[in-house]
Amino acid sequence: MRITVYDVLDYLASDMTEEEILRTFPDLTHEDIRACLAFAADRERKLFMVAA
Repeated sequence: MRITVYDVLDYLASDMTEEEILRTFPDLTHEDIRACLAFAADRERKLFMVAA
């Protein structure tokens, strides 16, 4: 099963904890969740730079 970055971010935004996400999707790791957050931060930074 594939879980998208958007899905992980949406789960976190809806107040699901990392532990709950990891229990629900046992193929994910803490590093995967951190990578999703890093991806989102990098994308925001790039969007800000383009808009500026």
